[in-house]
Amino acid sequence: MSKHILMVVTNHEKINQDTPTGIWLSEFGEAYNEFKQHGYEITVASPKGGRSPVDPNSVSKDEPAEILDTKVFLENTVPIDSISAESFDAVFLPGGHGTMFDFPDNQKLQQLLREFYEADKIVAAVCHGPSALAGVTLTNGEPLVKGKRVNAFTDAEEADTGLDQHMPFLLESRLRELGAVFQSAPNWSEHVEADGTLITGQNPQSTVAVSKEVIKILNQS
Repeated sequence: MSKHILMVVTNHEKINQDTPTGIWLSEFGEAYNEFKQHGYEITVASPKGGRSPVDPNSVSKDEPAEILDTKVFLENTVPIDSISAESFDAVFLPGGHGTMFDFPDNQKLQQLLREFYEADKIVAAVCHGPSALAGVTLTNGEPLVKGKRVNAFTDAEEADTGLDQHMPFLLESRLRELGAVFQSAPNWSEHVEADGTLITGQNPQSTVAVSKEVIKILNQS
């Protein structure tokens, strides 16, 4: 039977009045295409459902057509309140600064991630996608990331963007505060950490590698 992947994307579209945000398109498109190529069934969901805005900074005139073509799957996402973890084999959380605003405090998303993880299903995230992990507590009362090897968009990379002062928190710092064993690589270099079924990638450059790690584990099951 085909594997079924849940991709959860942001609905948040503004950092402030002058700065649009949303999902980082390549982090969605590259992963979506990798999963499709392996014949997986994919459901795209978001906190509110409906449209997931694309960060305009993530779309250049040189963007490959196969990435641009995936924008259509962001126009009418499923609300996560209608999602059950039982229906899926893995969850994948692409980033973009929008996720920093609507992922960490969403109780339904926290519940889903806890259920995925405690059922030994894959929980994967890249760049700012791991912001969702910052709010997840396991049934034993411990943060999901405590003692786990993880990575995500680093504080140094956030400083490079110039947006660090506009974030609700710094992702690397928050994950460390929660007890994560945060592993980072130099800015903007591909880096993936896999700790059991928890797979995290540092930045947009890491998306394909994270997707391939998801596929590798799914193919072993």
